[in-house]
Amino acid sequence: MNLRTRVAIGGAVTVVAAVALVGAIEYPAIGAGLRGYTDANLIATTADSPATYAKLVTAQEVKVTRDPAKVQELSSKIPIGKGFLQLITIPPLGGLKEFTPVGQHDLAVALNQAPPYFADVPSGGVTYRVYTAGIPGHPGALIRAAAPESDPTGTLNRLKWLLILLTPAAGLLAAISGRLLAARVLSPVARLTAAAEHITATGDLSTPIAVAGRDEVARLGLAFNAMTGALDGSVGAQRRLVADASHELRTPLTSLVTNLELLAERPDDPQAPALIDDALHQAQELAVLTSDLVDLARFGEAPSRTEAVRMDLMCAELAGRRGAEVDARNEAVVVRGDPAALERAVGNLVDNALKFGTRATVSVRATGGSGSSSGSSSGSSSGSSSGSSSSSSSGSSSSSSSGSGSAAGSAIIEVTDDGPGIPAADLPYVFDRFHRSPDARALPGSGLGLAIAKQVAESHGGRIEAVPQPVGVLLRITLPAATAR
Repeated sequence: MNLRTRVAIGGAVTVVAAVALVGAIEYPAIGAGLRGYTDANLIATTADSPATYAKLVTAQEVKVTRDPAKVQELSSKIPIGKGFLQLITIPPLGGLKEFTPVGQHDLAVALNQAPPYFADVPSGGVTYRVYTAGIPGHPGALIRAAAPESDPTGTLNRLKWLLILLTPAAGLLAAISGRLLAARVLSPVARLTAAAEHITATGDLSTPIAVAGRDEVARLGLAFNAMTGALDGSVGAQRRLVADASHELRTPLTSLVTNLELLAERPDDPQAPALIDDALHQAQELAVLTSDLVDLARFGEAPSRTEAVRMDLMCAELAGRRGAEVDARNEAVVVRGDPAALERAVGNLVDNALKFGTRATVSVRATGGSGSSSGSSSGSSSGSSSGSSSSSSSGSSSSSSSGSGSAAGSAIIEVTDDGPGIPAADLPYVFDRFHRSPDARALPGSGLGLAIAKQVAESHGGRIEAVPQPVGVLLRITLPAATAR
């Protein structure tokens, strides 16, 4: 059973239950109201009973007496609409056979010994609602006002049949309306389902669904489009990475296989040592490329563990190991993140600077602003590229960010060198994976160094940028600062 049918059935059941509940409450209430209206009319009919009774006695010249032996039975039945009014004087018990016998209770009412009362009396195949009361000023006389109960009963019967017919009709109408409304409301969900089935069948994530409105279903559609867009970008990036990695792996593998084949064919060749050296060099390049690919995948996600990291101490130790200079400011610069990832990012910048220049300078400082400081570190201007590109000086800069700085300030890590700088044409691509400028293709490296640094910075909520200098280039990582503990 699909969702539209369930909505229709649920609506129908709800409406039927509501109508049945209203009928169960209103039917007896209306019946009681109709009976009360009939009783009120009967009482009003007897309001002028003394005058009517006096006229009747005068017209019939009946001698009124309290002596039961000398009783004259007087009865007058006056038609009023479908009912009648009956006047009785000193009636003997069991008399007046033409309507209903007079009982002991009636005699007590006539003698003002009992209050008036209502009763349902059958007569001539008709049930009457009868009001019996004494006549004021005429002890021993009775008045009866009667009306057939068929009038309110007929109204109640019509109401009963109306409810009986209305309940299923309302349920059917609610079911049809609910199904039509559900079809309209759930049409975006149907489009989502069709889109998901299309993606499952074809793997195509590039086709968005049409979204209209601003309700919850529209928000679901927008979220679905955003999700498929992100997945499409991720899948595209994965495919490009596989294609780029395949291209980068093919060259050293081909060279390695060729050298090994030559060695296998001519093991005593005088060039064997050179071939072996070349094969070892290619194997080392493969190892570096494999390690970089692993780190690219590893550091591309949010840090799996975070802790407070003293960037000033870490950068000083790393610079000492790599032979770089340190611009010491004697201040604690703390960020929260993955120590291994942060060290790898800064290490890539230092390696890149030393590859394209004769010296590299590392500067670490904290700022209290948004983190977009423009000051450069002391030492020579740097020149690096995305793990491998060379550059020329330019007035522009290349940056990549996912947010930088915070209310607590920012940590700025800058690496400069005295290399040739970054060409303006390469500046927008220095942080792309496998990007290598033409002048850098002969140098060792995988073209992934700055791409890894970019991913580490962005996964830690920061950014990275390349700022050309008169000599070399400045590479800057900006990260949200943390409070030192």
